[in-house]
Amino acid sequence: MSGLPTDPDYLNKSDNAWQLVAATFVGLQSVPGLIILYGGAVKKKWAVNSAFMSLYAFACVFLCWVIWAYRLSFGDQLLPFWGKPALALDEVYLFKKAFSGNFPNATMIYFQGVFAAITLILIAGAVLGRMNFYAWMLFVPLWLTFSYTFTAFSIWSPNGFLTKLGIIDYSGGYVIHLSSGVAGFTAAYWVGPRLNKDRERFPPNNLLLMLAGAGLLWMGWTGFNGGDPYSVGIDASLAVLNTHACTATSLLTWVLLDVIFFRKPSVIGAVQGMITGLVCITPAAGVVQGWAALIMGVCSGSIPWFTMMVIHKRSKLLQKVDDTMAVLHTHAIAGSLGGILTGLFAEPNLNALFYGAYNKYVGLFYGLHMKKASLGFRQIGIQLIGILFVIFVNVVSTSLICLFIRLFVPLRMSEEDMEIGDEAAHGEEAYAIWGQGDKLENSSSKYGSSLYEDVEVAVTTKNKRGSQIEMM
Repeated sequence: MSGLPTDPDYLNKSDNAWQLVAATFVGLQSVPGLIILYGGAVKKKWAVNSAFMSLYAFACVFLCWVIWAYRLSFGDQLLPFWGKPALALDEVYLFKKAFSGNFPNATMIYFQGVFAAITLILIAGAVLGRMNFYAWMLFVPLWLTFSYTFTAFSIWSPNGFLTKLGIIDYSGGYVIHLSSGVAGFTAAYWVGPRLNKDRERFPPNNLLLMLAGAGLLWMGWTGFNGGDPYSVGIDASLAVLNTHACTATSLLTWVLLDVIFFRKPSVIGAVQGMITGLVCITPAAGVVQGWAALIMGVCSGSIPWFTMMVIHKRSKLLQKVDDTMAVLHTHAIAGSLGGILTGLFAEPNLNALFYGAYNKYVGLFYGLHMKKASLGFRQIGIQLIGILFVIFVNVVSTSLICLFIRLFVPLRMSEEDMEIGDEAAHGEEAYAIWGQGDKLENSSSKYGSSLYEDVEVAVTTKNKRGSQIEMM
């Protein structure tokens, strides 16, 4: 019995417990959070396909993560931007202390794995409503391996070149959101657009369901940002509070702009403002003061609003690419904005609390105040270098991956299958409103068939004597 493993001396059970809980919060953002959000936000005929793209990505990423991708992202250095591929399944390795925090590798692998999974699911948002599911099945492991691992190692691994340079990305503004926004937009370019009628009119099939998914996304961000100090210390508390303060401010700012310019508060707009707030605060959550989080919320609720509602509609280049869920604005632009604002507002004492170094991480405003402007300008420069690096990696890698996949399977569904949607892709439909959900055969309704073209039911109408409706 003496050979049985015991809790190691380094283990802090409180930190370990919080890290496992935080990881589960992040996992719930994807399963079921984004599954529900996507399933409700798209046209009815795409509800199953959109939700299933998320579910598949989560499962596929996790399998690849434990077999090779975690060690590529956080293992021993192979290149300045890439680790050595290796299994992360051996109990000897799993029980060793993680690269940060007082808990084992097993906990860190789980925590980082759900971050990797949500990144792929965010990319899916850009290509909903037309991407061939078989192409998506290939895209997920390839992009995880040859794009995500590059940025994760470079920015988060202790051995990464941007980590050593001193970049601040508290919880994934660069690694997750800028990456997914750029990769999603690039993939959307290569996949091609939806049908014209879907681009012109793509109403959510269930706004309340979409809001439920959005709520899980928001509350799950407690673990997303609160888990990144790798402890249950005061920095986790600050990160959580800043996250919710920034997000609330961003949502309200977006809604206010909708009211001022469009005369109606939009539910979809509120969700967009919520997402941009969450994304913007992510690189800064535990290293800025509360007042800075509020300023970031105003910026994240207004600047992406302007790029989406004004610039996008006037730009032929942007309109050429069919980005279904506007991930370019909500993730790439909001993530870049957060990274730059972090370079302005990062507080040296909070950075010392998180990174353990005082003079290496100094926001520009504090550098000017301390009469150490060079430190502040250096930080802004590093933040900008990080943005350029992530954009370059994702444009190149995503393009090459899409071109490679195209050699084997079409990236885009056929026009005929896109007319049908879920039934063509999976042989399944989201809602069986009447009976077994068979297709509507009676087109002689006084309302006409077009009113109910998306409601697929089978009924026999009442006769003149009021016979009972037969449900098939």
